[in-house]
Amino acid sequence: MDLPELKYNEAGLVPCIVQDADTGEVLMMAWMSAESLALTLELGETVFWSRSRCELWHKGATSGNTQKLVDLRYDCDADTLLALVHPAGPACHTGERTCFYRSMLEE
Repeated sequence: MDLPELKYNEAGLVPCIVQDADTGEVLMMAWMSAESLALTLELGETVFWSRSRCELWHKGATSGNTQKLVDLRYDCDADTLLALVHPAGPACHTGERTCFYRSMLEE
């Protein structure tokens, strides 16, 4: 499979939005390198680049909260990815289903 020519930032990363394939809920955003993208496609599970640890990060490798890849899309500018997944648990390290559980406009 020929991969599209993505526009990586100066650190060699591209943002990846992760969305539940069944509900459409946005679960998280993480960064991918060319290597993590290739591993994601090879394994069929999300693999990211951890900027804080400076290493590859197979989502759920230690927690069991993996994300099975359903589809991987890229936007019209080829500078952002969208991973549609079937999550096997919460996406957030806090235990929340999504990393976007806090509102700035709460009533």
